Amino acid sequence: MSKDSAKGGFWKRLVSHQMFIPLVALILLAVINLVHDPSFFKITLGTNNAGFPVLSGSLITILDYGSELAILAIGMTLVTAASGGQDISVGATIAIAGSAMLRVLCGGDSRPDALAAPIIVGFIVACLAGMACGAFNGMLVAYFKIQPMIATLILFTAGRSIAAWINNNELPIVPDPKFGYFGSFIPGIPIPTTVFIAAACIIVIALVLRFTNLGLYTQAVGINESSSRLNGINPNFIKFITFVILGLCVAVAALIKVSRLSTINYSVIAKDIEMDAILAVALGGNSLAGGKFNMWASILGAYIIQFLTTTLYKFNVSSDALAAYKAVVVIILVVVSAPVFRDAISKLTKRKAKTQKEVG
Repeated sequence: MSKDSAKGGFWKRLVSHQMFIPLVALILLAVINLVHDPSFFKITLGTNNAGFPVLSGSLITILDYGSELAILAIGMTLVTAASGGQDISVGATIAIAGSAMLRVLCGGDSRPDALAAPIIVGFIVACLAGMACGAFNGMLVAYFKIQPMIATLILFTAGRSIAAWINNNELPIVPDPKFGYFGSFIPGIPIPTTVFIAAACIIVIALVLRFTNLGLYTQAVGINESSSRLNGINPNFIKFITFVILGLCVAVAALIKVSRLSTINYSVIAKDIEMDAILAVALGGNSLAGGKFNMWASILGAYIIQFLTTTLYKFNVSSDALAAYKAVVVIILVVVSAPVFRDAISKLTKRKAKTQKEVG
């Protein structure tokens, strides 16, 4: 094999690798910020209002808010792989789970003097609420054969109203400062708590995918539902369980979101976060039509999306315009991942290699 053909084969494998696009996006964002403002990468050690040491800087912000998005990307990846669709009710479900948690912690009193129940009990209730919402969506998709985006449109529309109804449209405030640790810092530890929560979730899903057949069955159902059924897999249950897992991920994200302010704003909390979760899956090179997936690529995609968001804020882009910029990213990703585009690039590469061979 000639040196040129070996080099061509290396580049072909590199470009076709699933992690290529997210890594290129990461490098591109890093270069843009390095040129525009090198202080973007500066990390400083200071103290918070309580006098405890905390790390601050743009990279810390990316790790902090990207971690909650990474948790959602875990569940969204499984749902996308199994059902070939996406859950657009994630933000509304966060509102429901967070509201249920506050109801338990505050005991129906919007301004309690003490917690009505331990934090762990409130979190368990949030998990049950999130999983119930996931089960509702999963039932519609798996057993009633409703397209995922249409099925989840129900909670997307009604979810925030349900969340407000749970607490009689009041905004309860959790009186215990320890509750705020989950969305900020644990005293004495300068790294955001969200990083540790995300790491725990990543370890759990890694173990589940390593020691169970969930990943294999999810991909099998997404690739060919009929064939998977012939091989003894229950496609309906696999689709259902992926939505339930996403509901559990949503509950963890709700704990973080509500903990940041120790209260909730039903109309604003986690607004449009489902779009970022879907974009993270797409940026990771996973097909939005279902089938094979790479969980690590989705998690990396989540942090890149937060990297993009933080970069846009650095360029003084208003929050109202963020969606437009992200829409451009979605268009580029869809075009690049389209079979027609990939076939055209492949033909162009082969034609170029053939021409070089003839010239040589």
